[in-house]
Amino acid sequence: MQKLTFPKNFVWGVAASAYQIEGAWNEDGKGQSIWDTFSHTPGKIANGETGDVSIDHYHRYKDDVARMAELGIPTYRFSVAWPRILPEGSGKVNAKGLAFYDRLVDTLLKHKIEPYLCLFHWDLPQVLQDKGGWPERATAYHFAEYAHIVTARLSDRVGVIMTHNEPWVAAFVGHFLGDHAPGSKDLGAAIKAQHHILLSHGLAAEAIRAEARQPVKIGITLNLNPVHPATDSKKDREAAQRVDAIMNRIVLDPLLKGTSPIEEFALAKLLTGKVIQPGDLEKIRMLDLLGVNYYSRAVMKHSSKIPVVNVEQVHPAGNEYSGMWEIYPEGLHELLMRIWKDYFTPSPFDRLRAAPPASSRSTPLGLPKGKGEGGMPEIMITENGVPVPDGLDFDGRIRDERRIRYLQNHIAQVHRAIQDGVPVKGYFHWSLMDNFEWALGYGQRFGLVYVDYKTLKRTVKDSGRWFAKVIAENGMIVE
Repeated sequence: MQKLTFPKNFVWGVAASAYQIEGAWNEDGKGQSIWDTFSHTPGKIANGETGDVSIDHYHRYKDDVARMAELGIPTYRFSVAWPRILPEGSGKVNAKGLAFYDRLVDTLLKHKIEPYLCLFHWDLPQVLQDKGGWPERATAYHFAEYAHIVTARLSDRVGVIMTHNEPWVAAFVGHFLGDHAPGSKDLGAAIKAQHHILLSHGLAAEAIRAEARQPVKIGITLNLNPVHPATDSKKDREAAQRVDAIMNRIVLDPLLKGTSPIEEFALAKLLTGKVIQPGDLEKIRMLDLLGVNYYSRAVMKHSSKIPVVNVEQVHPAGNEYSGMWEIYPEGLHELLMRIWKDYFTPSPFDRLRAAPPASSRSTPLGLPKGKGEGGMPEIMITENGVPVPDGLDFDGRIRDERRIRYLQNHIAQVHRAIQDGVPVKGYFHWSLMDNFEWALGYGQRFGLVYVDYKTLKRTVKDSGRWFAKVIAENGMIVE
């Protein structure tokens, strides 16, 4: 048995998103989002389910926050619903919408829980989608207006603002694969959406900096996956490289290097024209906190199943799987090491090119100043969790041993990365409570807290008590 202890001031928390938990989809002046439209479209969501009510956090937030406090959870990452603040996407502000997040933030602080606010978790106002949505450059500027409004209202009490959650999913799953809102299948639109979401991050960062009423850390959360070839064949290795470029590098390179793999692909230029305009990449590279959302790896082979990119995901036999993907804890360590090596560790050439006079060296060589401690963005795990079948036992207890094992194995990989030199600052579990899982409806449970979807009664699972103990001890016992 071994005790894994995390660094002092390591940030522990849980995460959630507005559309997945709030409900109240048309109350108090809220406008319609693309997920309201998508979930009301027959055939788009499993069992015809919607987020109309979800788990009714909009009305039950006080009890939900009190439950977090009971578990000793010190940090909560939540998202604001853009159409609840700006029903038309821009212009007139909905005072009742802002007032809800005022109350939520005040309640969190009352219970000594630090709020981490995310501006966008996929619920684009439908009015803006009707004007073209993220493939249109104008949407990025509307997002900056929205960021300005939220920052002006909440930054006196909120010290961390994340601009986007998983821009790749919003862009490619929503615009190329078509499994998420708005449900289109257009690679050119996906590439444009991807760039404009990242551009909106930079524009929003400028708005936050200008409006913040106290020093605010600006972050973004990215879904990232190690990409492995299915075999050692040249075609499979090239397939893995293509997927890595279009899934990982397409977000990491602009944010951390000021470059974009979009510029490497002739097809992308053919489909999008000059989507990257002069000055865009300089605007995008503004970041204090890099959030890493990790769930699994991608194992790819060359195939015509997904056209254009010519790849297919395979699922290795003999491994453990959840209701959605392969369980692969080692991938989290691999991913953190790759990010650190490729984006945070300067090469010898960088050192020679960027080295200032010895007397002025105060930040790591080759890295921009003003990003976070030592000039670098902080790294946190902002989502990690697993969907497994849960249910109440005869005594009202939820014995979710698989989730506890999953968390133990993945948190151990975070500790391993820290030991190997990656300064990971925090870990957030996805999610606090069972909720609406997008196109899969309510069939996949991620929560530390069980929700009876008929009565909306909440029950803390064994995993919730286990995670509370990890937080209290800033570590855990492993075999």
